[in-house]
Amino acid sequence: MSRVVRTLSAMVASFVLFLGAPPVARAAPVDPAPYYLALGDSLSQGVQPNSAGMSVETKQGYADDLWSRYHATSPNLRLAKLGCPGETTATMQSGGICSYPLGSQLAQATEFLATHHVVLLTLDIGANNIDSCVSAAAGLDQACLMAGFAAVSRDLPVILQALRQAAPQVKKVAMTYYDPFVAAALKGGAFTALAVQSEQLGSAFNQILASQFVSHGFAVADVAGAFAPVNIPSMPFLDLPVDLTFVCAYTWMCAPSPVGPNIHATALGYSVIALAFGQKIG
Repeated sequence: MSRVVRTLSAMVASFVLFLGAPPVARAAPVDPAPYYLALGDSLSQGVQPNSAGMSVETKQGYADDLWSRYHATSPNLRLAKLGCPGETTATMQSGGICSYPLGSQLAQATEFLATHHVVLLTLDIGANNIDSCVSAAAGLDQACLMAGFAAVSRDLPVILQALRQAAPQVKKVAMTYYDPFVAAALKGGAFTALAVQSEQLGSAFNQILASQFVSHGFAVADVAGAFAPVNIPSMPFLDLPVDLTFVCAYTWMCAPSPVGPNIHATALGYSVIALAFGQKIG
């Protein structure tokens, strides 16, 4: 066989092998614009009650406030809100409440982090695991609370680890929760005891959240402290405890029907949450 024939045969064989080879995986295109990605539950979407008392998504949430603050000096910064009202630590992983192309908020978030230039990520998650366990009518449902605490302890590390792996270099800040149920003390009597129990419960819950956040590389925005500042001794002219005064101002819990009571933050409350985040973001 001549050298020319041998060369042609080798070229043909190589071409056949190339046609039969699997396609080479290509990296997804990355959007070069800088993004602030807000994840979590209704607070990340800025939910507030409308005049009929229905909870609706607004553009007056803490994510909107934060974006406005940083957009002023970084005009190219974009905001992406993937949060889902009602989201729990379980549904954030498996979906079922809000609709996402990839099935769940966590899957959508990790895909977004892989295909976009995210410079800031904020998170609030876990409150919906236990909020339904507290009510003015039934008090504290201990079995419900135990299940909620267990679910958060089980699910939160999975969520945080997935986000950390997807965005190891991105600034990540998560928040503790304010306690809206201290507003029960306004009714007096047995409701005062419920408010005290709720406050103790909230403190324990926030300790679990903060511990998990820190261990997975998240900074912690002290929203609980911002809503109940301990450095203000008293407000005698209002004749209300300090924490109750702020809950009434920062949430819709003390609003008359049909708007209230509603656990979500007011526009002022969301700005306070944004400030707590901003102190950790810089």
